[in-house]
Amino acid sequence: MNFSHWQSITRLIDEKTGHRPQGFHSTALSGGDISRAWRLSDGQKTYFVKTNHRDRLSMFEAEQIGLEEIKRSQTIRVPEVYGCDIEGDQSFILMEYIELGGDIQPELLAQHLAAMHLVTQLQFGFSIDNTIGSTPQINQLTLNWVEFWQKHRLGFQLDLAKKNQLDKEMIDRGEKLSGVVGHFFSDYQPAASLLHGDLWRGNQSAERQGNPVIFDPACYYGDHEAELAMMELFGHPGQDFFSIYAEIFPLNNGYAVRRDLYNLYHILNHANMFGAGYSSSARRLIDKLLAQA
Repeated sequence: MNFSHWQSITRLIDEKTGHRPQGFHSTALSGGDISRAWRLSDGQKTYFVKTNHRDRLSMFEAEQIGLEEIKRSQTIRVPEVYGCDIEGDQSFILMEYIELGGDIQPELLAQHLAAMHLVTQLQFGFSIDNTIGSTPQINQLTLNWVEFWQKHRLGFQLDLAKKNQLDKEMIDRGEKLSGVVGHFFSDYQPAASLLHGDLWRGNQSAERQGNPVIFDPACYYGDHEAELAMMELFGHPGQDFFSIYAEIFPLNNGYAVRRDLYNLYHILNHANMFGAGYSSSARRLIDKLLAQA
């Protein structure tokens, strides 16, 4: 793609850095499932841009707000965002290009992530709705975590499963589970921690020097266990990570059960995005949780 005529990119770089590029060389990058990714260079500096259809601008705006929220926490490295806009039939988000490729060191990731999770607020949710994958993620601020999870996570995905005409018995069982979610929190009251929200293995890396970097967030404030659960679902970070993390932010004894509850959200989301193949996995997880409720 030729970005040289994209005046909005030139303007954002100029406003953010004082540098005015005189044209770009672009290289397509692999790894994006939802958007296309590019490395831009003007011969002096290098930038990273993601593009999508113009009607997905709000997705990029929410991503920018999430990255800026994490950056303000001063706990873990995220790319600096220069801005997002529309150019022709494309929306885009522009940010710094970070040279990745170092080995993720479990002890550093644990320390930085635990520090981020210790940043809390009173209410669960976030200042803006965003997306989990390509699915809307509702982040209405709520004082009660069980209510938040029932309505805006589990309930939202089950309602979407109905619209997508997924397995009715799985949905019925899921709604029964939703009604007893409070059981899993009878002796545990989580804090509203700052979460990345989509921290599978593909959204974490390290600089060449080894410092951890996270990106592509679906931020909200919620139970820190929800973040850890997803990290186990799609690329386990290893026991060293958990040992060091727990020294900084201890885990409640009920985590092993709630891990399944939190990962059910992501399994249901995959069923809604990719089809009924994930419904059987969701059903097994629902039945396992109901047996423990």
